[in-house]
Amino acid sequence: MAKVTLYGIPNCDTVKKARTYLDGRGVGYHFHDYKKAGVEAADLERWIAQVGWEKLLNKAGTTFKKLPDADKADIDEKKAIALMLANPSMIKRPVVEGGASLLVGFKPDIYDAEKF
Repeated sequence: MAKVTLYGIPNCDTVKKARTYLDGRGVGYHFHDYKKAGVEAADLERWIAQVGWEKLLNKAGTTFKKLPDADKADIDEKKAIALMLANPSMIKRPVVEGGASLLVGFKPDIYDAEKF
């Protein structure tokens, strides 16, 4: 069984669903709370290389919506990384690393297809 890392924040409902899913299937994982432990630029760059910054940046969340319009305009990879480093809540949750592929968000059917 692969050792996976689940990145997120503990009070997020989607993160709770993913943790319940993994726990229910006996998948061992390390939980990384990026509100407390932060997130490294190297992690974001690695994830973006796999899924793209557009998938990783949560534009639907409250934190993003509260940004000044200037911060929301003309977003590219560099600006997206800066926003996510400054506000980890803007990273779509959860991010699960260590399986066959990088998972962003939680959809049971996609998790079912993953080889943990």
